[in-house]
Amino acid sequence: MFRLLTGGFALLAATLSAAAEAPPRFGANFTLPAPSVRLIWVAPGTFLMAGTHGSGDDTEVRITRGYWLGRTEITQEQWQAVMTNIPLPSLFKGSERPVEQVSWGSAIIFCQNLTELERAAGRLPPGYIYTLPTEAQWEYACRAGTTGSYAGAISALGWYDENSGGETHPVAQKRPNAWGFYDMQGNVAEWCFDWYASYPGGSVSDPAGPLTGQFRVLRGGAFAGPAGFGRSAMRNWSPTNAGSASIGFRLALAPTPKPSVH
Repeated sequence: MFRLLTGGFALLAATLSAAAEAPPRFGANFTLPAPSVRLIWVAPGTFLMAGTHGSGDDTEVRITRGYWLGRTEITQEQWQAVMTNIPLPSLFKGSERPVEQVSWGSAIIFCQNLTELERAAGRLPPGYIYTLPTEAQWEYACRAGTTGSYAGAISALGWYDENSGGETHPVAQKRPNAWGFYDMQGNVAEWCFDWYASYPGGSVSDPAGPLTGQFRVLRGGAFAGPAGFGRSAMRNWSPTNAGSASIGFRLALAPTPKPSVH
């Protein structure tokens, strides 16, 4: 469905192949050598995904396999290092600001490029790919063991309409959550892998959404929205081709997502 980009991609592949960075080790954080993306290891566990509007579809989720998730949203510098032959899509320019105005499909191409590069460099764990986090993986990391509306004081954790000045900000300027992730509640909303649908309810393992749908999931609130949009349980959605200054993404190195029928 999506085509890998070429051109400067070949030069980046040669750079990555020559890098001395060891493959990621299960249970430990990892930094991609180029583009430099810091990934935090997230161990398996269980948490409750509660419906935002009390819809009765609260679901106990078991994460059975650990994964890595980006410490920050993908920045414009990181985007340009991989997507070398297309114009930078962002409205608010700045190498350390999150890339935005990115469609779901473009974010997937970024992930596919990195998967191929890292596979060629011999640094891809078997059964794992670079991808967007599933909605469950995203919320599990966002909550970082908390059960309240936010993972801490929202004014300390995130950029939203009352403190952003109407623009994005360089990543990692606010406090991280308890697991070390920055900007999960504000700055830009983040694409997830899943098609949007009601939660399945009950108890499930490693959900990745339904097989088909009309909209993809967005999580995390944004600089232009109210603080409430950044709640840990808050869900949003958008067509796959949508892109706005309020939408970016975060990279995951995770088992290949397996959508299901429910």
